[in-house]
Amino acid sequence: MSKKFNHLGYNKELKEIARKLRKNSTPAEMRLWTKLLRAKKMKGYQFLRQRPMLNYIADFMCKELKLIINLSSINKSRIESPP
Repeated sequence: MSKKFNHLGYNKELKEIARKLRKNSTPAEMRLWTKLLRAKKMKGYQFLRQRPMLNYIADFMCKELKLIINLSSINKSRIESPP
């Protein structure tokens, strides 16, 4: 199975896993999302949650800033391996 990425490295093969991670966010991810990053609260910049990038899933990403934020967590075992 060959991987195809767009110019920003979006990996559509990880889309379903990213969707599951969004539904099962950690308390730290939810707090950062709801208090700071959601709805352009961070100085008007748009952030995306659980974005599949290359062979990884970034917790948060801002395309305009070319910024990825990943939170470390003991609960990272919730990530499923791709088939």
